[in-house]
Amino acid sequence: MAKKNEIVKVEKEQLSTTNHIENLIVDVRGKQTMLDRDLAILYGVDTKVLNQAVKRNINRFPEHFRFQLTDMERNELVTNCDRLRMLKHSSVNPFVFTEQGVAMLSTVLHSETAISVSIQIMDAFTTMRHFIASHAQAFQRLEIIERNQLALNVHLAENDKKFEEVFRRLDEGAAAPKEAIFFDGEFFEARVLLEKLIKMAKKRVVIIDGYIDAATFDMLDVRAKGVTADIYSDGEHKSLRDAHNASKGKQPINTHKWSNSSHDRWIIVDDTLYHCGHSVKDLGKKLSAIMRMDWNPDVVLNAVK
Repeated sequence: MAKKNEIVKVEKEQLSTTNHIENLIVDVRGKQTMLDRDLAILYGVDTKVLNQAVKRNINRFPEHFRFQLTDMERNELVTNCDRLRMLKHSSVNPFVFTEQGVAMLSTVLHSETAISVSIQIMDAFTTMRHFIASHAQAFQRLEIIERNQLALNVHLAENDKKFEEVFRRLDEGAAAPKEAIFFDGEFFEARVLLEKLIKMAKKRVVIIDGYIDAATFDMLDVRAKGVTADIYSDGEHKSLRDAHNASKGKQPINTHKWSNSSHDRWIIVDDTLYHCGHSVKDLGKKLSAIMRMDWNPDVVLNAVK
């Protein structure tokens, strides 16, 4: 059976050959530190002997030189470092030493080994500081990326909830929605609802809106085959209409210049009239709403013809 000193010697050789001292430096409470067990192996003494030497000179080791890990900190180290898994079942939490604490150790461990090892450890701390300083910008970029990813995940989760609410409104009773309110930035949700209405048309879709663009024409493309589409606006918008109607596979859309301009926007789906609080192309970009009206749609249609 190997003696304790022999075991310590073997572990020390393993540390110096397979694990560079820099790899023994761990971040705890935002400080670069080393575990008492690792230091004891490097110094060639038992961990208990090292800590007893510190206790005899405890006035030299204030909290920022040496402190004991909490259960949470110990468990985090065990999770992140496979080589420390033996600490999981330890009844006593280890102590860690900061760079200043390591420097002080050489004064209480009176041996030539302690002095030479301390120099190597201090060099390792210096190398680590230089590494962190030279890569600080990269670390900062990674932190920004992580924060942005977290914000994106939160945003996506919020959007999922919004979509679920929109689809719930659309699917209730398989009937046309009576009303809906869209908040600033809910453009996609509004577009889903508008296209749902247009798809429900059996005979006709009429849009009465003073502000028309290509998006309005594209929205009408979702209507069923054979359903007519008419747009009443402040002009005939011939260029938009002709470009759309000339496109392969597009159903024709009729445009008309209204005779009596309308302050509000309206959508007619078959025989149902909807009042739209924003231009159809911009619904949902700001706080806006759409509401089904219990009026004959021809009352509005005849007023703008």
